[in-house]
Amino acid sequence: MRLTPTERDRLLLFGAAELARARRARGLRLNVPEATALIADTVCEAARDGARLAEAVAAARKALGPEDVLPGVPDVVTEIHVEAVFDDGSRLAVIGDPFGGGGRLGELAPGALLPVAGDVRGPEPVRVLTVRNTASVPISVTSHFHFFEANPRLDFERAAAYGMRLCVPAGSSVRFGPGESEEIGLVPIGGARVAIGFAGLVDGPLDVPGAKAEALRRAAACGYLGTGGGEGDV
Repeated sequence: MRLTPTERDRLLLFGAAELARARRARGLRLNVPEATALIADTVCEAARDGARLAEAVAAARKALGPEDVLPGVPDVVTEIHVEAVFDDGSRLAVIGDPFGGGGRLGELAPGALLPVAGDVRGPEPVRVLTVRNTASVPISVTSHFHFFEANPRLDFERAAAYGMRLCVPAGSSVRFGPGESEEIGLVPIGGARVAIGFAGLVDGPLDVPGAKAEALRRAAACGYLGTGGGEGDV
């Protein structure tokens, strides 16, 4: 059975969470990796059960309390991020104060970053594309998802989105309603420009010779719209 890197990561997370649950059942208090895995897995399982993002985050906040973890863990783990697959697409869940004990979120610790009033704006887009959702359900795409590999039923110029992500604040997402078209801005993926996981169309450096052509070939073979070979392409 062939698994994508994302699927392998999901199985690894589930295994770590099951180990944490077993140790908790024996009366042990959890360390940082164990507690993080259990809470992140709670989000993923809630999403699989059909919960909405807010419901999954609420369930994760109830998974563990300060008495379930080793001393100091709530001070170290003040926020957990996990991307889960919901009914309307992949969404980034952010669980703040995951143990419900306040942690450092209630303190003004040295170097703490405080939110400011008003809108949080992302960078200016370098490319604008029109995206149409041909599916019968809403589709959401998170800020740092490689947009080229977004849901196959989103119809847009895939080649133009290669190596790009949404031009929105980190942790946010864009929702495309059924049958709706929307203009979105894109910016290049930064850092080392390596795309691992996502839909498995690249799984490596974005800019090596032949990577884009191979990714387009894979996308067309899998029926992605906007590649010139999928249903609905012109």
